[in-house]
Amino acid sequence: MARINTNIPSVVAQSNLVKNQGDLNLRLERLSTGLRINRGADDPAGLIISERLRSDISGVEQGMKNSDRASSVISTTEASLAEVNDLLNSIRSLIVESANTGAVSNAEREANQLQIDSAIESITRISNTASFGGLKLLDGSLDYRLSGVKASAITIAQIRNASFVNNASLQVEVDVIGSAQVGGLYFRGSLTQPGILQSSMTIEVKGPDGVQVVQFQSGATLDRVVTAVNNITAFTGVSAELINNNVNSGMVFRTNDYGTDSIVSVRRLGGPKDDSANSFRLAKFSDAAPISSGAPFPWAALFGAGTLISGATFDAGKDVSALVNGNLATGKGLDLTVNSPSLGVNIELSEDFATDPTATPSSFTIAGGGALFQLGPEVTALQQSTMGIPSVAASRLGQTLLSNGQVGVLSSLKTGQANSLAESVRRNDFSDAQAILGAAIDEVTGLRGRLGAFERNVLDTNVRSLQAQFENLSASDSRIRDADFAFETSKLTRSQILVQAGTSTLQLANQQSQQVLQLLG
Repeated sequence: MARINTNIPSVVAQSNLVKNQGDLNLRLERLSTGLRINRGADDPAGLIISERLRSDISGVEQGMKNSDRASSVISTTEASLAEVNDLLNSIRSLIVESANTGAVSNAEREANQLQIDSAIESITRISNTASFGGLKLLDGSLDYRLSGVKASAITIAQIRNASFVNNASLQVEVDVIGSAQVGGLYFRGSLTQPGILQSSMTIEVKGPDGVQVVQFQSGATLDRVVTAVNNITAFTGVSAELINNNVNSGMVFRTNDYGTDSIVSVRRLGGPKDDSANSFRLAKFSDAAPISSGAPFPWAALFGAGTLISGATFDAGKDVSALVNGNLATGKGLDLTVNSPSLGVNIELSEDFATDPTATPSSFTIAGGGALFQLGPEVTALQQSTMGIPSVAASRLGQTLLSNGQVGVLSSLKTGQANSLAESVRRNDFSDAQAILGAAIDEVTGLRGRLGAFERNVLDTNVRSLQAQFENLSASDSRIRDADFAFETSKLTRSQILVQAGTSTLQLANQQSQQVLQLLG
């Protein structure tokens, strides 16, 4: 049949030519962009997962940048702390030199004091000026803010890290469940005449600081023993006192500090080996019946109940045991340490609070502050790390409980202050100055160690982990979205041939209608 109004072969040729032309355009677009998916119609499901992967990649990439920036902040802080460390070490050498009063003149000591003053001022200057991009690093801006700390219960509280999950503040509750104790050995004198030594004897007293020997004549009263032991306390770390301030009630040899590291050992050198004969029989409280307040009397009842154990020559103190926000803290003497992702804190308890398990729990509030580092692609607590960087100003550095019950700081070593060289010489006691400086050095080196551990074990490992994650996510996105050039060029060649063939075919189909004219003659 010959028709001219409708050229079916031409319609068919046009349809296939349009189809092939579209495929050719698609191949040209993919080859020009390098992407297999340029719009949602190319692959709806692939586009969804690809965009999710790209979002993850963007977060991971920023997480690596955050970690690199945090590492720069930590390095800058640590460099400043290294200078503070050097200054503290120079102060220590000056104090040790000045303590050599038999060979150092007052003029030299005054010159040393000037150097100490200058070093302390330099430490405060570093604290005030250390910064990174306008961010103050060591002036306390990155430390935690505390409120409600009761001095009657908590002497010093240092927050290392705290997580504020959907909260503007965090409450910390401390509940003592086991009292801190000193090491103690009890003695009541002669079995027949309490309050005196029955015979001449030589006693060895050993404590945390060393060993000394004291000698007594027969008939010496216990108050003389107490005086003799206290005269060598600086060499042993052991002091003595009368029970009820009465020689007939007995006496106690006790360590000055609390905790298992504080030991006291008292023994008689030479003399009879039989306790009942040598009249120097010591006793200590059993672990099951810890030392309590009040006088440990009557002796017979305490021995009979097993509260006091006879024949002891050695005793050690006990570390405080306490719960911090319901978690068992690590105790050392009067100090508590908690180390967890949600809370890291060092707390020094007061003596009264640490030795009274029946006391009402004490609490304080972390009202904010600290340095928060966003290390992961998701803004969640699990992908964040917090740290407190305290001020190293001389007025804040080296906080430690001194022998007078006061808290000393580094600035008290300056001229005219309570622990200056002149005051230490006047008291003939450099122990407080040394304790403050030791605490300052420990604080700075401890902070440097924490910063170094954070950089090495958190930041560096986080970057490596995120780099691996970035590579895998990028490879996955590439497999979904990127064009395969080998495949696309082969498809391009096919489309080009089909378009050329379709054009020729359409031409032939259009010419076919002209053959009808031959029928008209």
